[in-house]
Amino acid sequence: MPLPDLELERDALTERLHELIHERRFGEIRRRLLAFDAPDVAEAIRALGPEHEAVVFRLLSKDRATDVFEHLPFEAQENLVRALGDKDVAAILDDMSPDDRTELLGELPGKVTKRLVNLLSPEEREVATRLLGYPEDSIGRLMTPDYVQVKPYWTVQEALTHVRAFGRDSETLNVVYVTQRGGRLIDDLRMRELLLAEPETRIAELMDDQYVALQVLDDQEEAVAAFRRYDRTALPVVDGEGILVGIVTVDDVLDVAEQEATEDIQMMGGSSAFEEPYLSIQILTMVKKRAPWLILLFFGQMLTATAMAGYEDALEQALVLALFVPLIISSGGNSGSQAATLIIRALTTGEASLRDWWRVMVRESAAAAIIGAVLASLGFLRIAFGNWFGVGYGDHWGLIGVTIGLSLMLVVMWGSLMGTILPMALQRLGADPAASSTPFVATLVDVTGIVLYFSVATLVLRGTLL
Repeated sequence: MPLPDLELERDALTERLHELIHERRFGEIRRRLLAFDAPDVAEAIRALGPEHEAVVFRLLSKDRATDVFEHLPFEAQENLVRALGDKDVAAILDDMSPDDRTELLGELPGKVTKRLVNLLSPEEREVATRLLGYPEDSIGRLMTPDYVQVKPYWTVQEALTHVRAFGRDSETLNVVYVTQRGGRLIDDLRMRELLLAEPETRIAELMDDQYVALQVLDDQEEAVAAFRRYDRTALPVVDGEGILVGIVTVDDVLDVAEQEATEDIQMMGGSSAFEEPYLSIQILTMVKKRAPWLILLFFGQMLTATAMAGYEDALEQALVLALFVPLIISSGGNSGSQAATLIIRALTTGEASLRDWWRVMVRESAAAAIIGAVLASLGFLRIAFGNWFGVGYGDHWGLIGVTIGLSLMLVVMWGSLMGTILPMALQRLGADPAASSTPFVATLVDVTGIVLYFSVATLVLRGTLL
């Protein structure tokens, strides 16, 4: 079914649920929800708002409720945890996949998390406590301990029998993991390899000793990069001794990638990253995230005024120079912002690294020189056409055109250079390259662009207008 039709059906479902709730026709609500997949039901419940979420959620069967709960955003999950009784919450948490449950518990206040962990069954409580013990943004918080492992001395028939017996609770059956005594990972096998092999073949005969594993204490961004690089649906997670402790699946990595991309975009826009969705974050919290950056940029722009004041005499002698100040500084700021955006994204996705700094600098310098030359030509033509059509730049219009053109070329190259260097320098210092936000780069280039512009004007127009 095309996506637009799905959206219309979800909207119609939400509207109809509102009507049925007011009419207290709960049996009809239950029947209607059975016709939709869990993500669509979750979207409809979220759209109902906090006052009706729990009412509809209680009408779902146990298994269905768990599936729908995992697809709800954190705010809706938190509302339901507070609204439902301990028995209902315990049933949902026990049946949730460990990685999704860990994400929820890690976001809740400490007292709430402690209460919910105590509601779990002893087995699930042990799993939850262990996963919550890993650092907040580590792969350990992202993984699930539900996987299938086999031994190298088993036959394919024995391995498939083991999968049938224990694979029901596994997060994925696309891959099985080969471990030695003590749980040390030595290989992974795709399920198709087992299904296509002869039943009496030993697992060791199918192994190629080629596998990729994540480290449990590494940052979650490492998982995103690994999935992108190796194009896998699941990757094993090992500890410092190579012991298999869990797996990470692609659905969880997609959530991390979306979160990281959102944070980078917010920081590139000149704001601290939001920990909550835009419509959920409190106004004062939003102000705290945005105001410091704006204050910093405000003082940066004051430096632009200071730089202009230093060339007050030049402006008095050649007022025409003031007309092109916005053109010069905006061109430099735009080129710097453009370069910064490209480099930040390349560093984030792994398309470029600090080892490639020289290649990056050469490429950006060449591109900036060509773009600068194009803008310089346009700037000169702007002066020439203006003079020909009677705007009146005087007898020295040619020198003014050279000043504008040369300044544009230099400031574009300088802006691109700053937009390239700052993100790479921040990453080299261990900071997020996205912190070199495009407004910050633009402000820096504005100040230096004024100096470049008037330095070129002083050099070219000396003895004529200056």
